Amino acid sequence: MDLAFATIDEALAHAIALAERGIGHVEPNPPVGAVLLDRNLQCIGEGFHQRFGGAHAEVEAIADTRRRFGNRAADLLRQATLCVTLEPCAHFGKTPPCTDAILQAAIPRVVVGCVDPSPHAAGRGIERLRDAGVEVTVLDAPSARELIEPFAKRVTTGRPFVLVKWAMTLDGRIATRTGHSQWISSETSRQRVHTLRGRVDAVVVGIGTVLKDDPLLTARPPGPRRALRVVLDTHARLPLDSRLVRTAAEWPVMAAVGPTADEDHIRRLRHCGVEVLVLPLEEQTAVASPGSDRFDECRRDAPSAAGHVSLAALLDEFGRRDFTNVLFEGGAHVFGALADARLIDEWHVFIAPKIVGGDGALPPVLGRGRERVPERPSLRSMRVECLGSDLYVTGRTVTGH
Repeated sequence: MDLAFATIDEALAHAIALAERGIGHVEPNPPVGAVLLDRNLQCIGEGFHQRFGGAHAEVEAIADTRRRFGNRAADLLRQATLCVTLEPCAHFGKTPPCTDAILQAAIPRVVVGCVDPSPHAAGRGIERLRDAGVEVTVLDAPSARELIEPFAKRVTTGRPFVLVKWAMTLDGRIATRTGHSQWISSETSRQRVHTLRGRVDAVVVGIGTVLKDDPLLTARPPGPRRALRVVLDTHARLPLDSRLVRTAAEWPVMAAVGPTADEDHIRRLRHCGVEVLVLPLEEQTAVASPGSDRFDECRRDAPSAAGHVSLAALLDEFGRRDFTNVLFEGGAHVFGALADARLIDEWHVFIAPKIVGGDGALPPVLGRGRERVPERPSLRSMRVECLGSDLYVTGRTVTGH
């Protein structure tokens, strides 16, 4: 079907929608979409980066034009405008430079959604095109920058984009006073979680969640990515008969332990196929089990002399492995530590129309918390969706919160 746009911004929005189809498939590359337009802003070709190591969006769009128009394509390309979500690359990687493909097609105008933040790129593609006489316009569009935020964080900080996910009742509890929590969310919501797991590089939980729920943490059905399953396990308590350990040969598992963890148990875990990563410790706040006498004291954030494995060190390790997105699924003390350290980038919260009440029922985020309610919203780019009987709320952290 022919596509025509009223403005270049509409064309960019379409290119972004194309790019989103590559999320989960292209990492550690960024998702990119491209649209080729004639002088009336009618689409004559489109494409997106479909898989890591595959053709980039610009090349896909040029090829699409040639498929559509055959012998007429060369003339159309020589009069076209290329609208692409991200600056075309000017370096050799898994594929040749996209700038070469643009110049070979003699495309005279390029509209770029945003500049590539990679140190090896950062304007070089735009400079290469302009030096060759191509008219280049950089929109610096917020929507284009938002599209590549996970990629931008990794290439500029060396750490992945951190997502958190929990399901809670309408009165803000992730478990009852007895610790019962299955299931708070609907089947539809749980299926969305599997989709989320299928597009990230790692799924992380605390050892408390493993001991209580014995989760599998796989994407069912499998998604485009095969996430490393990670347990924050300071003292190496991950049970050998847990579902995680029993499936370690089929789906990778890591135990992130502290420097004084039980060495005998570490050897047993490794023998079972579990990767064990020894990390330094950092201070944490005390956390008690739901319904215990210590719960109220923990909510006042009494400091604990014990440490937990350093989340910052774990994220640094993920960055060294070129992980782009990692999903933390619990529990409340892990979410609290992440929130206190301002490490969360994106939030996924499922709210069920259920009430549990109780002073000892567990809230989703413990830790030290804030002394005052923020004056402005903590999240941006928020979306609210109905999933069965649940509300699904997503958003990204506002810088500085």
